[in-house]
Amino acid sequence: MPILKGPIAFVDLETTGGDARHHRVIEVGIVELDADGSAREWSTLVNPGCRIPSGIEAFTGISNEMVEAAPSFHLIADEVGRRLAGRLFVAHNARFDYGFVRQEFERLGRRFRSEVLCTVKLSRLLSPGEPRHNLDAVMARHGLATNARHRALGDARVLHDLWNVLRETRAADELESALAQLTKRATLPEHLPAELVDDLPDGPGVYRFMAEDGALLYVGKGKSIRTRVLGHFAAASGGGKDAKLARLVRRVEWTETAGEFGALLLEAQLLKSGQPVFNRRLRGADPLHAIELELDDQWLRARVVPHADASAGSAERFGLFRRRADGERALRQIIETHQLCAKRLGREKGEGSCFGYQVGRCRGACVGLEPAERHNLRLQLALAALRIASWPFSGAIAVTERDGNGIATAHLFDRWSYLGSTDDDEAARRLVRAEKRHFDPDIYRVLRSFLARAPRNSVRELSSIARDEA
Repeated sequence: MPILKGPIAFVDLETTGGDARHHRVIEVGIVELDADGSAREWSTLVNPGCRIPSGIEAFTGISNEMVEAAPSFHLIADEVGRRLAGRLFVAHNARFDYGFVRQEFERLGRRFRSEVLCTVKLSRLLSPGEPRHNLDAVMARHGLATNARHRALGDARVLHDLWNVLRETRAADELESALAQLTKRATLPEHLPAELVDDLPDGPGVYRFMAEDGALLYVGKGKSIRTRVLGHFAAASGGGKDAKLARLVRRVEWTETAGEFGALLLEAQLLKSGQPVFNRRLRGADPLHAIELELDDQWLRARVVPHADASAGSAERFGLFRRRADGERALRQIIETHQLCAKRLGREKGEGSCFGYQVGRCRGACVGLEPAERHNLRLQLALAALRIASWPFSGAIAVTERDGNGIATAHLFDRWSYLGSTDDDEAARRLVRAEKRHFDPDIYRVLRSFLARAPRNSVRELSSIARDEA
């Protein structure tokens, strides 16, 4: 059983951030396991050639002073390549570590490829009933410990220990089956580069399929960009949209996000700005409309009006419609369903009763059979589900989301408007102080849904920034 016996490299990296294209490695830890069971450990700090953000310093304990005299990656590249060559690359959230190693080699004009096993996926496959599979949860579940958590060699040792525990507690054929499933190479359309399989990250984010002429074909999101993208190609044999996409796509691009919430926000923006051909629901930029109520001589009148940005959150407006016609249609349906009076609502003119009363679809408000107070209340109840919620905070807020390595990203909002995302405090201040606010119905729905179930400590009011501005 060669996979169980080795050779294996248990790998962990510490980095300046979560994006391999822009951030750099600051520490490498490798535990090599040979086929005969012998193991060797190696670790080094790495000078990234840039400042380590304060959040990373606090998270890892690696300071700028510690890496000042450390070698740059190009000085250790041969050593890293030799220790990983011919071995199964095992890491927790493996695409993160593997992606950084490949990117560091690519900067040197060198190519690095390896078979990869992600212990997050392995944990999910072997323990599907467990709710969490981050390294701390896996350690607690299997009774593992380290005195160097969030340091490269300390975490690589944990993976080696986990491997030994699994070999002792799981049947060999169960492990072999799981490993074969997780290391199986995916197939791609022939006109896409083979290395795409290695490049696709396992974390959350948004991906884009591009045509030969650069046209945007499709935008999607997922907890795992890799799983979603490869899923499209696996499903292509069944025909339909996936088969058409597989024939037309010539390039796949992606943007990683800290979590699913960030992916939802980015997807909403890209759908609106890119107008991808194959997305089922295109998000237009036409002015929004809403149903507005206005009191006139004791009776609430209803009309469909443009929903200006400044009115977002008004308790007097209901629904968000992309076209006036959609709002008019919704209002007519509400009037008919709830037997409301079109004349009292200002929808009909002339003497006598409304048309609805004549055909039995009005309770008689127009002929004095229903008082204004009751009719107004029924109207408000009928529209309650469409009410545009008032902004529940005194000012801007930050929604904090952490990626698989604990790195935080703050998504900033004010009056349902999305201001941007950042991991830098000063950038957050600039975004909040910017005067521009744009109400987007998709962002409104995404944020409102999130706030209804968000952990309390993930939302922080930023009124202090506004006071600093004053």
